[in-house]
Amino acid sequence: MIQKTILITFIVIGFTFSVNAKAPKLIKDNQTSVKNPLELRDPFKRELRRRSRGKKDYPGTRSVFSNIPTIDATPIDKIKITGILIGNERRAVAKTINDQGKLGEESYILKEGMKLGENNAEIKAILPGGIVLVEKIRNVYDQDEYLETIIPVSSD
Repeated sequence: MIQKTILITFIVIGFTFSVNAKAPKLIKDNQTSVKNPLELRDPFKRELRRRSRGKKDYPGTRSVFSNIPTIDATPIDKIKITGILIGNERRAVAKTINDQGKLGEESYILKEGMKLGENNAEIKAILPGGIVLVEKIRNVYDQDEYLETIIPVSSD
């Protein structure tokens, strides 16, 4: 057994010396384009695929369904601001005006950046005195025009 091991060792050493004697110039000069050979992939191992850890997007997952009534499509002239909440995140409390001119019973919470009305007016600021809306319209010259509307806090 020991003789076989010694014989194999001599064969390996002899083969190494014979390869170095006949080695091409590239191997003798030790110059290759590989910067770090330890970063190379092992050719005998299967390539691992990484799994995404996030949720998969299924059709309909980006839509929001809620049974909370919204004030989005209500015309701006039918909205009354009844209160303002000032703090880290400013909020406004609004109510709608019904056809008889009376305030509705439902209260809505408005945040900066929400869209209101038929022209999608955006709430730009919530101030202690009311809210500032900016809506983009097209004028008669087919140019974009921005209208600012201030809805003050009402005492009604």
